Amino acid sequence: MRVSASWLARHIDPAALPASPEDIGEAFVRVGLEVEEIHPAPEITGPLTVARVASIEELTGFKKPIRYCRVDFSDRGDDTARHRYVVCGARNFDVGDLVVVTEPGAVLPGGFAIAQRETYGRISDGMIASAKELGLGPDHTGILVLPPGTAEPGADALDVLGLTEPVVELAVTPDRGYCFAVRGLARELATSLDLDYTDPAGRVAVADADGDAWPVRITDGEGCARFVVRRVNGVDPAAPSPWWMQRALLSAGMRPISLIVDVTNFVMLDLGQPLHAYDASRVSGTIEVRRAAAGEKLETLDGQTRVLDGDDLLITDGSGPIGLAGVMGGASTEIPGPAELGPGARVDVLLEAAHFSPPVIARAARRHKLPSEASRRFERVVDPALPPVAAERAAQLLVELGGGTLAEGRTDEGGIPPVAPIRMPLSLPDRVAGVVYPRGATVRRLTQVGCTVELDTGADGQGVVVATPPTWRPDLRMAADLVEEVLRLEGYESIPSVQPTAPAGRGLTPAQQRRRAVSRALAEAGHVEVLPFPFVADTVWDDLGLAADDERRRTVAVTNPLDAERSRLATTLLPGLLDMLVRNRSRGSEDLALYAIAQVVQPQENPPPMPDPAVTTRPSDEEYAAIRAALPAQPVHVGVVLAGNREPRGWWGPGRPATWEDAVEAARLTGAAAGVELRPRRAERAPWHPGRCAELVVAGTPTVVGYAGELHPKVVEAFGLPARTVAAEIDLDAIELVENLPVPRVSAFPPVAVDVALVADAEVPAADLAEALTAGAGELLESVRLFDVYTGDQVGAGKRSLAFSLRLRADDRTLTGEEANAARDAAVAEAGSRHGATLR
Repeated sequence: MRVSASWLARHIDPAALPASPEDIGEAFVRVGLEVEEIHPAPEITGPLTVARVASIEELTGFKKPIRYCRVDFSDRGDDTARHRYVVCGARNFDVGDLVVVTEPGAVLPGGFAIAQRETYGRISDGMIASAKELGLGPDHTGILVLPPGTAEPGADALDVLGLTEPVVELAVTPDRGYCFAVRGLARELATSLDLDYTDPAGRVAVADADGDAWPVRITDGEGCARFVVRRVNGVDPAAPSPWWMQRALLSAGMRPISLIVDVTNFVMLDLGQPLHAYDASRVSGTIEVRRAAAGEKLETLDGQTRVLDGDDLLITDGSGPIGLAGVMGGASTEIPGPAELGPGARVDVLLEAAHFSPPVIARAARRHKLPSEASRRFERVVDPALPPVAAERAAQLLVELGGGTLAEGRTDEGGIPPVAPIRMPLSLPDRVAGVVYPRGATVRRLTQVGCTVELDTGADGQGVVVATPPTWRPDLRMAADLVEEVLRLEGYESIPSVQPTAPAGRGLTPAQQRRRAVSRALAEAGHVEVLPFPFVADTVWDDLGLAADDERRRTVAVTNPLDAERSRLATTLLPGLLDMLVRNRSRGSEDLALYAIAQVVQPQENPPPMPDPAVTTRPSDEEYAAIRAALPAQPVHVGVVLAGNREPRGWWGPGRPATWEDAVEAARLTGAAAGVELRPRRAERAPWHPGRCAELVVAGTPTVVGYAGELHPKVVEAFGLPARTVAAEIDLDAIELVENLPVPRVSAFPPVAVDVALVADAEVPAADLAEALTAGAGELLESVRLFDVYTGDQVGAGKRSLAFSLRLRADDRTLTGEEANAARDAAVAEAGSRHGATLR
């Protein structure tokens, strides 16, 4: 929301306003509003003067129409008047119009210097300026024509146009919808500066009216709580908007269009109530507010024909839909322009001011991709007491500026929803803030907010505030909301910042400690943590090559997704990680090792229905148990993807590309950081390559906790990944949490290293042989490591030789050679018993 100081001064004593826009912005910040930007006044120097067009000579023989104009800087109308001749290509002005002339020596925004120059065969002694060239807005369709009476020729245009005034732009949060109007901003500023404030809505006299201005029927009371119509007859559509109104609209970022449109926009920005104007001659029968029927269509003011949804709220008459409520009007009842009506024509205007349901308007605006200034305000709740006030104010302006006549009667269907009073202990703000506020501060601040405040005594004899919130603050619903308002207006800076004493014996939970240990271990190994997008599209499962009955295809749909194409909660971390890998490669990174630790969502095959308990009380134990039972499982997974070189190339060599072994090692590292040993075992599972995939099993148990290996070539192609991309994913919650990890054994006696080379069938996994050696060697074995693999004529076809290094050590003695050999022989025997392996 953009607002200028001069507009704020309409509602606050101008003498009390801070002189600088920075001070105004600081005052807004003190009451909790965010200043997004302060737009400085346009940088213009030199002579900028109001002039009247005295004559126009049309130049011919050029590719586009060119005019040679005389502009006078006084109204004497003879050659003694100071004047200049200017070449101009715009055609939206006539003789007698007031324009703004930038004379030689002026410098416009962007460093555009004005000088006398020859063009199109004539001397142009300056320039007639447009609104865009003056920094007033984006409109560059023609030069700026001032309404009659705005100023006298020869006046300084800088002062006339208000070009010396900066604009403050505020970011309004959804719960502060009343600040989408100067009325609300002025109230907040007055509170911050401790100034008197008079509500501008209270200055509009809404007299009693006999009868209706137009018949109206509200069929959908849920979507429309109130609908007001005021009629103004005989409005001159060609009447210009006064400059003060045009300047106000330009400062707010809106382009002046015509008097009728400008009046409705000005009242909306000033009071906060969106309005719509209909051509009364084009409205037939009773106006009805209802939901759309299936298949209905509406041509909106932008010329688009829209197919309506059954959830859309419509404004209709005897001919059908004439407007999409709260979003955009229909073309069939648009007020025609002066060119279409002809000279001297007048129009009868119906002004609509209504109160619509915020969710209904928000859904319609998103559904039809039609965000508008009106829908933006209705989405955040508009004051239901405003419609008759705003309609009356707009009608008065059309009478004053457009020569119209107020018709008798006012239609006012519906009403103001009741507002319940809120009871709050008088001392509650002090207790919450830990500050003793001055006596009367609570009542004073709530009154400034707009509440009607009464004092009462509670059952404990303590003072109680009974506050009835104003109609423009539907966010005030409970005592905590009132406390927040008191603290906000008293100043958050007055609340002391005291660091609480941490209670002894608390800290990270074992699960949190394990998660941090895993993250630290992967980072220390050269992986980089990323935060992948947690939502996926249905098509991603085909890209991953999952079978039709794969449980990972069973997902949870998001009701209101951030991205309509990715509306499902991910059941695996791989899609998000692969997207991150592709994105980083597109930014120039080639050697990547990424990891993520996050929850995935794995729903049951036939989940029980989710209960919908009341929000006014705590759910019962039975309801809570039913909610827990209906929730999908949300385990924490660890995902790793690698592409490019695992070891960088340099003067020392060509580097080493990441292979499936690196993915397996990342998985084993995850297990080690979690306090368990993960052993790889050959497996087949999409999206991994069937011959280069391992499942990770917790040592000593049959529990499979994840998979690692090289991705299938089809998956690599579908995602646009580099060849031989590898990945791993571990279910961290599937690993039993060991809160008291065993103390490692430290022996003072030397180890004994024994190497064995086993010949076995090529299909026997190395991990299975290592497991057999571990079981056979017994307690003396500290570690087993594969250090060589050989295939060739010496071991025979279908065989391979695997060399392992066994590290043996006893806790209480130095091992003898006989003991080491016995442990080695037992290990070899176990490998032979399990897998038919022989000592080479």
